[in-house]
Parts: sequence; C-alpha cells; structure tokens
Amino acid sequence: TMASCPVSELSKEQQDELVCTYAALILHDDGAEISAQAMAALIKAAGVNVEGYWPMLMAKMVNNVGMDALIKMGSGAGGGGGAVAGGAAAAGGAAAGGGGGAEAKEEKKKVEEEEEEEEMDFD
Repeated sequence: TMASCPVSELSKEQQDELVCTYAALILHDDGAEISAQAMAALIKAAGVNVEGYWPMLMAKMVNNVGMDALIKMGSGAGGGGGAVAGGAAAAGGAAAGGGGGAEAKEEKKKVEEEEEEEEMDFD
C-alpha cells in the first residue's frame, strides 16, 4: 500500500492521488468547499503538478460519498491509503445503486469496499 513505502517510490499516478487526497483533507479541515477548482488552486499554490483529471475525480467522489464517510472508511486497521481506495469503492457502489433502503446500500458499499481492497495491489 501507499502507506508502506516512501513517497519517492510511488508511481506518478499514486503521487497525484495522494496529493489530491491531502488537498481534499486540507479543504475539509478548513471548512472550505471541496471542489475541483479549489483543489487545483491549492495544489498549484503548493507548487505541485497533477494530471488534470485528478482534482475533478476526487472532488466528485467526495461530494458523492461525503468527506466524513471517506475519513471513517480510511480509519480502520492498516492505516493510510484506505480512504481513497475505500472511497472509490463506495463511490462505485453509490453510482451503481438505484433504489432500496439505506441499510441495503450501506451493506452493498461494505461488500464492494472489501472486494475492491482485496483486488488492489499498490506494490
């Protein structure tokens, strides 16, 4: 996982994902709106460059799933990297879901999250 190695050993894609994760966390902590534009401005101000789709993708996921939910997903055993991976699985589950109750959606998200985490290998 990303948490188990130095940032310098991450691929460019993993670094971009990490930068956007930090940008989203900073905006959330500051109480600011988490939008692609706000993330891009913060990333630019930090002197970092990421692929243009990352802020938009991350902002969409945060707005669909919710930052508090993503933080909770990433706070389980094993540490870092889980917020984005878990959030991506939950966003996929939310997008694929249709009707049904909140409990059914939550259970589906948990199952998809676990399956997604098992399939991911960042090494």
